[in-house]
Amino acid sequence: MGQLFYGFTDQAIDIPDRLLGHLKVVVTTKLRRGESFTLTWRHQQHEPGGRTTIWLQPAIPLRFVFASSEPEELDRDLLQELAKDANSSGGLTVDPCQEPAIAPVPQAA
Repeated sequence: MGQLFYGFTDQAIDIPDRLLGHLKVVVTTKLRRGESFTLTWRHQQHEPGGRTTIWLQPAIPLRFVFASSEPEELDRDLLQELAKDANSSGGLTVDPCQEPAIAPVPQAA
């Protein structure tokens, strides 16, 4: 289980490594472009019910911590879906309790 740290807090958002790897690509791409957006996630079973939304923008510190030392294999379709959601007026919504079905992108020779 990976962790996302946002702002100047030491409180982490627990997200499975595979999903976190995809979020890292989408989030850093948007922030590199200077694009702000919302990220919403559903609370996990050990937390009180509900969901949380944060406003992501380039000036706020963001750190991705992975449980695995190996990089995640990325799924191009999932990346496109997440990027589309991040560009929408509703922002990007993820469910850390559900591990996405991911087919790896073929590596170039």
